[in-house]
This record gives sequence, C-alpha cells and structure tokens, in this order.
Amino acid sequence: MNWPTAELTDVERFRALAAGIPGAVVTERVLPQEPDQVKAMLADLDVFAAIQADLTSATLLERDGDRVVVLAKGARGQRARLEGQLRPGWCWLQSRFVIIGMAVAAEPGGGTRVALTGGIRIPGRAAIVPVRVRRESSKTLDRLERLLRG
Repeated sequence: MNWPTAELTDVERFRALAAGIPGAVVTERVLPQEPDQVKAMLADLDVFAAIQADLTSATLLERDGDRVVVLAKGARGQRARLEGQLRPGWCWLQSRFVIIGMAVAAEPGGGTRVALTGGIRIPGRAAIVPVRVRRESSKTLDRLERLLRG
C-alpha cells in the first residue's frame, strides 16, 4: 500500500498542534528578515523573555537535546516552570497554568513567517483562556519586529 505523504513546515505543524487546544489562537506575521536570523533571535531566552507579554526573565534550568525546562518570571512576581521543546524555529512550552508557543518558517518568495500562541491554561485541561490572546500576540510580534530592525 502506498500512503500519501506531506511535508509540513514548522508553522503548519504549529497550526495543527494549536488547533487541538480549545481557546488557542494562532497569530502570524511575515517579516522581511531571513529565517536563520529570526530563528537565532527566538532561540535566545533573553530575547524570548523580552518580547513575551508579562515576562521579565526566562532561565534555562535543564536541557536534553531540544527538551527543556525553563523558569519564567512575570512582571507581577509570578513564576512558572515551563517544560517542552525549544529549538531553532520551534518553541512549545507549558506549565500547569501557562502555554507559550512559537514557530518560524521560510516564506515562499522571501522573508519569514512567525506564528505564535499562548495564554493562561485551565488547570487539568489542555485549554487556554482566550482573553486578550490576539492583542498580546500582536504586541509580541511588534516587539520582535523592533528587535530585528534594531
């Protein structure tokens, strides 16, 4: 039997993953920079913390290949121990109360597509409270764009 195959970009895989989480909203933007430049910037946890809404720092606690444990600190003193995957072009981190995800892919014709989602997680369920998700995601992409231009 010959099963059909499909090659997906990280952004397409990201959309599929987010689609399985109630309340998750994926916000995307195409940036003029090359994918390698965007991937390198997003793989830096200091940059990651600087562009995320309400984060003041993100510290790597453990790494095993692309599996990571990150301690994130919020602007109001909250802390989260996030676990998941972090590699160039891909980030999916979650704790009991937070989900943060980003993906990067080359855009046909030039530039880089960046997709992200995140928000407050409903404990015990794979769901995000959909309050202000689009607005905060747009702010995050604005911050990323400014850093890439600077």
